[in-house]
Amino acid sequence: MRRQQAITLAVMVVGYTGYYACRSNFSVALPLLVDELSSQGWSASAARTRLGEIASLGVLAYALGKFVSGTWTDVVGGRRAFFAGMALSCGFTVAFAASATVPLFTVAWIGNRLVQSSGWVGTVRLTSRWFGYAAYARAMAVVSMSFLFGDALVRWAMGSLLAAGLGWRSLFLAAAGTLATIAAASAWLLRDSPTERDLPEPPPHPENLFRHRSDDAPVSVAELWRTLARSPAFGAVCAISFALTLLRETFNTWTPTFFVEHAGLSVEAAARWSALFPLSGGIAVLGAGWLGDRIGRDGRARLMIAGQAAAAGGLLLLGWSATGPAATVALVGAIGFSMLAPYSYLAGAISLDFGGRAGSAAACGIIDGVGYLGGVLAGGGVARLASSLGWGGALSSLSAMAVFGVLASVVYLRLLPRSASPASDST
Repeated sequence: MRRQQAITLAVMVVGYTGYYACRSNFSVALPLLVDELSSQGWSASAARTRLGEIASLGVLAYALGKFVSGTWTDVVGGRRAFFAGMALSCGFTVAFAASATVPLFTVAWIGNRLVQSSGWVGTVRLTSRWFGYAAYARAMAVVSMSFLFGDALVRWAMGSLLAAGLGWRSLFLAAAGTLATIAAASAWLLRDSPTERDLPEPPPHPENLFRHRSDDAPVSVAELWRTLARSPAFGAVCAISFALTLLRETFNTWTPTFFVEHAGLSVEAAARWSALFPLSGGIAVLGAGWLGDRIGRDGRARLMIAGQAAAAGGLLLLGWSATGPAATVALVGAIGFSMLAPYSYLAGAISLDFGGRAGSAAACGIIDGVGYLGGVLAGGGVARLASSLGWGGALSSLSAMAVFGVLASVVYLRLLPRSASPASDST
């Protein structure tokens, strides 16, 4: 069982890292895409705003896709959802590379983000089958390395490719080829459940919202949504997700551009150093995952409060302090460290706590979907803030979202059942 769990985790980490090859490419290439539109007669400000709007539309498609893909994944299984998203994302990434106008860029990017919505809910569904509730935080912390360390690796590699002279089109084609290779190499290793390896499924959280069901058969869409919507604690988590996803998407989308325009780094250096945000967050997530299974649901909520409070302070410093390039890069890394550990709990261990085996993907899809509705504002909305207030004013104003997340986390903590506690069985 341990060996099969390790294989499953490894495949999910490598596979979801591949997803980020076809997602972070847009952020890394943004300065070059601004140049592309400028060569067609756009002003730099107008080009940046329009590309930010494309990013926002992509996030909106991703958010809406989460609501559908979550419930769909609980019906068809995590493995199918995981690989369907891979295959379709490769196609849309190639289509983007073949595009030359804003309308085609928009269609290709919206399509890519829509189909990618099935990737993460697939990993959550698989985790609910392969791991018991006493290991939820650790298992999801490991899987989260895909969008943290994996994203950092992807960004660093892409920065190196740009430094070697690749254009943005070649960068997109390289991303699609990487994801296709990963999908082909890992498809035969991944299974939906331990029962396919003649092993028993570990137990779900005893306080999950579907615990009163007498069997493990797929639930209806209506029952999934009705059960989750009736939980006030689940609503509080959705509010936290809205705030943190807006902040995370802001850094994911604009960090390279911020480093170029505010800190004075080159395009290549900005692409490489943008990896520090997910890298530092990954270190925090590993620690939070190890700790999360020992401190239980109450402890995770308290850690979320502390992390978001620190992120609020970091955003204020980043916006208003006069620092050089090195200090600016370090402060972005510190914000990633304080913010991404709370973020990783939301669509990971907390979704599994709520959904158990029957509804974990649906819980994840709704939490993530609401979050990415907030993330829509990170594209065109943040671009407009930066144009009117400067990058310092834009980032400082976003500290209010971190404060909102703190307040929602306090509500979540107060709504948790007092009987929740970690278990001793680590499987």
